Amino acid sequence: MDKLLGRVITGSVTDENETDYFVQANGTTFRLAKSEIKKPLKAGATFKGFAYENEDHHLTITRNAPQVQVDHYGWGTVVRSQRTLGVFVNIGLPDKDMVVSLDDLPSMMELWPQQGDRLLIALREDNKQRLWGVLADTDIFQAIAQAAKKRMENANVTATVYQDKLVGTRVMTENYELGFIHPSEREVEPRLGAQVQARVIGVHDDGTLNLSLKPRAYEAIDDDAAMLLAALEHSEAGHLEFSDKSSPAAIKAYFGVSKGQFKRAIGHLLKADKITQHDGQLWLKATSTDDQTTD
Repeated sequence: MDKLLGRVITGSVTDENETDYFVQANGTTFRLAKSEIKKPLKAGATFKGFAYENEDHHLTITRNAPQVQVDHYGWGTVVRSQRTLGVFVNIGLPDKDMVVSLDDLPSMMELWPQQGDRLLIALREDNKQRLWGVLADTDIFQAIAQAAKKRMENANVTATVYQDKLVGTRVMTENYELGFIHPSEREVEPRLGAQVQARVIGVHDDGTLNLSLKPRAYEAIDDDAAMLLAALEHSEAGHLEFSDKSSPAAIKAYFGVSKGQFKRAIGHLLKADKITQHDGQLWLKATSTDDQTTD
């Protein structure tokens, strides 16, 4: 059965029963579900399909070949994990999930992929004729990557984690750009296979991205500060005749918050460099608009 499993092979129909045809290739017989075939196959007919062993340990061949094969990489979806074995990945077969060995996964189990996460894998056959999922390495990701455009600076992107290291996290975006997240640009380390929402903080000349998982300053502000910022943005001249010296009654009447909340909101916006305060008024800084924000 050497070099049959995990590949698209060609065989000949030798027999059938009520539910299956039997296809032989290089002396090995595979089951082919009749439900896949629209026109009946005759004995001796040639059939081409993907060969594998299903979860019931039956040698099976299917015309619906998955993208993931031996030496062919494709995306699969994690369906479950087993501490003593690894993670099971759905590659599109109805009766077989492929296992990525725990030996190929992060040493910290909390960084293992979880149900619904995505992995770019190929297949390999071991010396006991079992198929395993193999994670794509950096060379594979570089080979399929697209160069990022300079105009992506400060853009939001969705990306999939493909490598976790102490120096940082490597990801690939939905559009196949490569990105790097330094530990200082994340609150927690994302797990392998997780999809993350990131923002571009740098575009290198080689077309790779520096990314951050931290929110922009204006996105990180609390509700009261966001309300105050919105009021300034909608004011005619970009300023309001209020300050931290304004009376509690005037603040409550206009903003609907206490003076303590108002002062904390001012402090937050001052720290975020979104406003200035002078002449008894609050002023919106020019860099507070979305199209000018670069942090």
